[in-house]
Amino acid sequence: MGLKTSLKRSCYVGSESMNKDLKNMIRKNKLSFGSWITLGHTSIPEIMAQAKFDWLVIDLEHSAIDIQKTQELIQIIDLKGITPLVRLTANDASLIKRVMDAGAYGVIVPMVNNKEDAIRSVKAVKYPPVGTRSVGLARAQGYGTTFEEYKSWINKDSVIIVQIEHIDAVKNIDEIFSIKEIDGYIIGPYDLSASLNRPGELNNIRVLDAEKKVLKSAKKYGKIAGIHVVEPKSKLVLEKIKMGYKFVAIGTDFLFLGNASSNIMTEIKKRL
Repeated sequence: MGLKTSLKRSCYVGSESMNKDLKNMIRKNKLSFGSWITLGHTSIPEIMAQAKFDWLVIDLEHSAIDIQKTQELIQIIDLKGITPLVRLTANDASLIKRVMDAGAYGVIVPMVNNKEDAIRSVKAVKYPPVGTRSVGLARAQGYGTTFEEYKSWINKDSVIIVQIEHIDAVKNIDEIFSIKEIDGYIIGPYDLSASLNRPGELNNIRVLDAEKKVLKSAKKYGKIAGIHVVEPKSKLVLEKIKMGYKFVAIGTDFLFLGNASSNIMTEIKKRL
């Protein structure tokens, strides 16, 4: 069951015209674009959805968004026909269960540094026999009306993206990618650079070499290669695509807002 067909369940009440199936795009190694939501207001995903992203990530790690607001944002993203993902605060089974029960289509798991971390994330997302996630009846299960359908969907089509953001993860990358249920990864560029004692030096040769090693391993194991181009500049995005990245996050809500505000004021003042 793909994400499009899963919309027929009452737990996923998004638009039936949705024509993006992220899981199938990942399976076919197709290019997809997303962005980051850190501001906990439902107007944010409504506005960003107009840009036609394939997926939007609700960021719990570096924001003040709580679990109730997370579900509200998931509902809006879902209704707009875009795939809702959640970036977690940690690789925590209790939190994963709650965001998946709230209706997330998948998770982005921070600081996955070894095989055990990868297995733990899979077990928290999936139901037995694949995982160990406990069963509840919430939004994701149609509040009890579509549990059987959800049970079939979750173990086949939910999305698990691991964040590779530490040199330890780079050293263990083959064993991390050996876990078949891991769909792909996304580089955490700032934390990766910090783990190499080069915080913020994203073009440092050691940082770039680490990214290349991960990209090579992803190709070997058939994992989608992802990166967050934090500064929303098309030139930077195109550079990453040429390198082989197919799961590309562009900017954040606050950067889009801040950049637009700064640009218009700078232009006006120059013309005065």
